[in-house]
Amino acid sequence: MVGNDYSFTLTASGRALATARSEVCMYVGPAPVSIQQYHRVVKSQTARVQLSRESLRQAFSDLVLPDSLLDSLGPSLVGHQSLFLYGGSGNGKTSIAERIPRIYGDSVVVPYALEVDGHIISLFDPAVHRPLAPVDRWLDPRWQVCERPCISVGGELSAAMLELKRDDSTGVFIAPCQLKANNGVLIIDDFGRQVLSPRDLLNRWIVPLDRRMDYLTLASGMKFEAPFEVLVVFSSNLNPQNLADEAFMRRIRTKVLVDHTTAEDFDRIVERVVITNQVEAEPGAAKFLRERCLAAGAPRLRACYPKDIYLLVKSICEYEGRPVRLGLAEVDRAVALYFARTSLPE
Repeated sequence: MVGNDYSFTLTASGRALATARSEVCMYVGPAPVSIQQYHRVVKSQTARVQLSRESLRQAFSDLVLPDSLLDSLGPSLVGHQSLFLYGGSGNGKTSIAERIPRIYGDSVVVPYALEVDGHIISLFDPAVHRPLAPVDRWLDPRWQVCERPCISVGGELSAAMLELKRDDSTGVFIAPCQLKANNGVLIIDDFGRQVLSPRDLLNRWIVPLDRRMDYLTLASGMKFEAPFEVLVVFSSNLNPQNLADEAFMRRIRTKVLVDHTTAEDFDRIVERVVITNQVEAEPGAAKFLRERCLAAGAPRLRACYPKDIYLLVKSICEYEGRPVRLGLAEVDRAVALYFARTSLPE
């Protein structure tokens, strides 16, 4: 002590203790929430949705969907049950799955981090959780108000993505995708084409889907229960019977066939594309496009054709330095580029 100035320093034992603690975990951020409290909050935020055909049509207003498909989707979404979308590629399965979060009109709170047996798990992810302004200024700052999360994984899904991952530099565990998706939607796109085989994925989730409870393992080998309050949406263009056995399919409550589009709906989709992109369309362009797709070898009309063909028409017009126009000649050229020839010239 020099006059009124004080100099503080760690003792040797203090430095040793600080070093030992930092080797275990170097987490910096809001204090973590206990796993027990997280269980209670997630359960209290279970989605309760009231839907009708009209409200569901409003949620999917930018898609052209028949009433029969909306009526098939409704019961699963009301019950917040797992959903299996299947059918040919290009019929809109992914587009439907990505718009499911629109049915929720509320928000949830997500903790920045969890604490389990002295270990810290980082949960809040800015890439997944969209923050909202808190309605209560007295909200515990360890929690963030967010929209209900929606996570989509495709062919990159691996077994490691479903487990805790420890950051060696900080000692903090990173939450897997299903934990981040709690109280929201998890989309397994192109199911059956992942790095992780369908059988392994199904075996991993057969209990969570049934009991709404997942089991995760820390680096020490300790297992703990984590809530699995997730609407899982499987999307595949493969035959469901070739992907899963009866025991697993029973746990996916609803299976919805997203069939090929009708001629009437196909023309409506063309009209939507024209209006959305504010381009001129030659009279009869929708019918001509439909006929040309079938003549070029398309076995059935797919919902993806109008937008895909329009993008090719747009590229053709830009390449030639003229205004974009959905004319018959442009459609014919775009269709020829879009579909592969069934036979090659000699």
